[in-house]
Amino acid sequence: MATVYFYEKPGCVNNTRQKKLLAAAGHQVVELNILTEPWQEDRLRTFFGELAVRDWFNYSAPALKYGEIDPDKLTEQQALALMLENPLLIRRPLMQVGDSVMAGFDQQTVDNWIGLKEIEAAQDLESGPRLHAQDNQCG
Repeated sequence: MATVYFYEKPGCVNNTRQKKLLAAAGHQVVELNILTEPWQEDRLRTFFGELAVRDWFNYSAPALKYGEIDPDKLTEQQALALMLENPLLIRRPLMQVGDSVMAGFDQQTVDNWIGLKEIEAAQDLESGPRLHAQDNQCG
């Protein structure tokens, strides 16, 4: 099984579910705070691979929810600068296993990457249930 460096927003219900799924599959999860990590532009960029810039963002972040930022109008450099300034904008989780990295938690992609146990009912473990923002603390 893998050691997964898991960059999360502490207290986020969705990230908690994702970590539990990884642990249930036998992976060791090393929890890291995405908000306090000393990100550098080049390092942060690697997590997004071939994703479109719009897919780099956490759409639960207040600046996106309220239309203050339009990811479709940003260059890579502009997006990264905004994320370094406000890590709440970064799509979560960011995960690293060895030299391999990824952003977000698409269950099938994670299963193909490092393996997950089957779960009874597939659920969206990235956006999760629609709870009040204060309840899931994922904004």
